[in-house]
Amino acid sequence: MRVAIPHDLPREKVRERLRNRSHEMADHIPGGMAKVDTSWPSEDRMAMRVSAMGQNLDGYVDIEEGQLVFEIDLPPALAFVEPMIAGAVRQQGQKLIAKS
Repeated sequence: MRVAIPHDLPREKVRERLRNRSHEMADHIPGGMAKVDTSWPSEDRMAMRVSAMGQNLDGYVDIEEGQLVFEIDLPPALAFVEPMIAGAVRQQGQKLIAKS
C-alpha cells in the first residue's frame, strides 16, 4: 500500500518533525495495543515495523520534495481494510509533520 501526503516544507523540517514525533505513531493506531519501531537507514527514509493484534506490518516513509510517501506491506489477510488504513495513514501522517 502506498500513500503520498503532499507538503510544502523543506526536507530538513520534515525530517526533524518525523524524528521528533515518530514515537507518537502507535498512539494513532486504534485499540491502543500497537507497537511501532522505527529506524533511519538513510537520511530521507524512515523504516518502521508496526506490531498489533498478532500482525507485523513492515514499511517505510520516504521524504521527497513536496511529498511524504508511506509504503506499507499489507498481508493478503488485511487487504480488505486497505482503504481504512490508507485513510488513517493520510490523516495521521499530516499530523506528524504539522507545525506543533
